[in-house]
Amino acid sequence: MTTPTAAPFVRTRYTILAYIMLAYFAYLMAVLGPAMPFLTDQLHLTYTQAGAHFTAFAAGMVIAGLSGDRLAQRFGRRLLFWGGALGMALGAVILITGPIAVVTIGASLVMGSLGGLLLVTIQASLADAHGVRRAVALSESNVASSFSAMLAPLMVGELQRNGLGWRAAVIIILAIFSAVAVLMRREVVVDSHRTPAQTRHSARLPALFWLLWLVIFFGVAAEWSMGYWGAEFLYQTIGLTRADASTYMTVFFSAVVVGRLIGSRLTHVVVPEKVLIASGLIALAGFPLFWASGIPLLTIAGLFLVGFGLGNIFPLTLSLAVGLVPGNANIVSARASLGSGSAILIMPQVLGIVADRSSIQTAYGLVLLMLVLVVAAIGIAVRHLGLHDRSISSA
Repeated sequence: MTTPTAAPFVRTRYTILAYIMLAYFAYLMAVLGPAMPFLTDQLHLTYTQAGAHFTAFAAGMVIAGLSGDRLAQRFGRRLLFWGGALGMALGAVILITGPIAVVTIGASLVMGSLGGLLLVTIQASLADAHGVRRAVALSESNVASSFSAMLAPLMVGELQRNGLGWRAAVIIILAIFSAVAVLMRREVVVDSHRTPAQTRHSARLPALFWLLWLVIFFGVAAEWSMGYWGAEFLYQTIGLTRADASTYMTVFFSAVVVGRLIGSRLTHVVVPEKVLIASGLIALAGFPLFWASGIPLLTIAGLFLVGFGLGNIFPLTLSLAVGLVPGNANIVSARASLGSGSAILIMPQVLGIVADRSSIQTAYGLVLLMLVLVVAAIGIAVRHLGLHDRSISSA
């Protein structure tokens, strides 16, 4: 296992910029959900058309995950960083001004694909900038993104309630992005230290990476399935009103933030593998309380534990995956984004199909399966990572 070094973790100006821009990405991604009821009313969308916006965004992330490494190699990270951020902004403008569904769905695809390139670049550059301390940087950046995502529904609701309209929630974040771009446009985006020839030679991903990729896929699938259908589960199974069920889902999203915040602190002094194992076990232990207790207080407690545990799965697994193929953060970040985008694209829809044919509680049995697979894959991966590190040390 890798161990924390004595060298302190230093947040550079670029580190702070990357955190801000990941928060920007997460906010615009999260704003789709709370904005959709208003867009549905104004454009007279069907449920299928409304759902297509989320599908298009996730499909865009998959596109970015398949192409981001090659685009970064050809054009450099700086262009993908600022170009992706600008493209996401333009997509958001089209989303809030589009007159028909095909335009707004297309805008969601633009936001997902170009925003996905920004995401790939941020993850890869933070990993290269902080080396063995990348787990701290990736965890902290995900704290920023989770907190920002929590703000999106609050901003949409409050601005609509106060007469400024839901679109103001998008306009404000675009204004903040514009200010950041003007003030920090000359900041150097940390690039890969390898030449294209070196990257092509060593970029073949080992089998152990794909095991970690499965952790990312099922971890993100579980997180999004909880977030996407959690309110409906609370409404159907423990009898909360729809308003109360939606409010209580704040417990889950808050737990993700708290989990990532604590995880980012722990990675200063504890090896990431141990934090990752503990996180997976906490999520798995909390899920039966949420799923099967039938007691509101225990259900909410389980909801918190699942969110708390899931919060660290993606950033810490990504950190370990980068360490497997040093110098190839572009391809690792791109394939990780492919995994998360695919999970968002597929699994919440699968739960919906199962719920339609049986019940939401039965459908959530799939989340239990996801968590079991996450914990099992983490255990196998960590064991092989130890063997991998020892083989390197003896070589």
